[in-house]
Amino acid sequence: MSAIPARQLRPRVPRRLALLTAAATFVAVGAAATSSGAAPASAAGLPGAVPAAVPAPPAGFTTVWSDDFNGAANTPVSSANWLYDLGTSYPGGAANWGTGEVETMTNSTANVFQDGAGRLQIKPIRSASGAWTSGRIETQRNDFQPPAGGKLRIQASLQQPNVSGAAAAGYWPAFWALGAPFRGNYTNWPIVGELDLMEDINGLSSEFATLHCGPSIPGTCNETTGIGSGQRACAGCQTGFHTYALEWDKSVSPEQLRWYLDGNNFFTISQNQVDANSWTQATNHGYMIILNVAMGGGFPAAFGGGPTGSTVSGVPMLVDYVAVYSAAGNGGGGGGGGGGGGTAYGTLQAESFNAQGGIATEATTDAGGGSNIGFIANGDWAQYNNIDFGSSAARQFSARVASGAAGGVSGLVEVRLDSRSNAPIGSFAIGNTGGWQSWRTVPANISAVTGVHTVFLTFTSGQPSDFVNVNWFTFGH
Repeated sequence: MSAIPARQLRPRVPRRLALLTAAATFVAVGAAATSSGAAPASAAGLPGAVPAAVPAPPAGFTTVWSDDFNGAANTPVSSANWLYDLGTSYPGGAANWGTGEVETMTNSTANVFQDGAGRLQIKPIRSASGAWTSGRIETQRNDFQPPAGGKLRIQASLQQPNVSGAAAAGYWPAFWALGAPFRGNYTNWPIVGELDLMEDINGLSSEFATLHCGPSIPGTCNETTGIGSGQRACAGCQTGFHTYALEWDKSVSPEQLRWYLDGNNFFTISQNQVDANSWTQATNHGYMIILNVAMGGGFPAAFGGGPTGSTVSGVPMLVDYVAVYSAAGNGGGGGGGGGGGGTAYGTLQAESFNAQGGIATEATTDAGGGSNIGFIANGDWAQYNNIDFGSSAARQFSARVASGAAGGVSGLVEVRLDSRSNAPIGSFAIGNTGGWQSWRTVPANISAVTGVHTVFLTFTSGQPSDFVNVNWFTFGH
């Protein structure tokens, strides 16, 4: 583990160091109902009160996804919504989740359960032998991102573990999000991005908000510490429910990430605070949402340490709801080829082609809604005019793709410039992803490109069957 420099505003060993070498194990368990709707006057601020329903979306937003944790008492979370992380590391990853935390994560309803009062509880427990167990869950979906030129809001109402002083030593609750390309790669943190909406340690009733991005060296993303808010007071956050939210805004230039506590914007990061490549690689894909309570590790150690013999067992983090809201954009936000022009480094909507052969558009269930191009088979293509790569060479390409192709059916997604007869500058292979609306972001290297070009997506397969859908694509340095 790295030493923690005293100069850091937010001293800690990086929370996700394990992600540099990690792989994930997820175990789904029995389903529980979810609900959403307009919120009545909330009693969530009262300790022990039955929380309110998932709030109606803010003006201009629509609800993309939510979980209200309305299952029966002592039932697991919905397997349609959540996955469990198990053990003390991702398979092959750094021990103790790479942070030095000491608990073993389980899917036991002793550690993670709906309590029958409209709440999720994540409860760390110490055994008679002194070993700790706890819980860590993440959303099945990993495609939460703003639409082109629009906004995404991730929000939860939760109560931090109601414990303080020596009894709280080592407690580390968190509500955060991780870039989708991590799932299935497990070696690309922090480049893929991490958004920490709420972390508190040692029962300080405080709030830390952080962006992780870029390579794991000091740079514009200040890794491995990240760009953080520092410790912010969070009065009453251990004795009642409070609302933590992040808005990811592609409707402004430069783009912004804004953190909120009970509706108050207390921390903002703008796109121009980090280098263009780090921002692009952290924001050109969707995210998954994670809830967990760790025990011990570098972050609590930086504020006094723990757990110790005085640490109290069994104090849960309570979660009223988690919701994701989306606001449509104007089709801008960096671009789309349709209509002529756009930056290569924005989100290029695949359905905004200027010309095509053999494809069709359809509604998508991917984050942000809208349409994707589909019914794509060998020889099909789409054309995007006047895409500007600028003077600094692009060397990477990523596309948001899904496939319900039959076994043995696969193909290549290729990028060509200025003519469909020119050789591809890069490509990646794709087969079945689990369904025609089961989305993933796939990266590829390309030959260096500068200037303004007509971009062609071409599709090549050794079989005649449809093999891929495409929602959006983008380029990076």
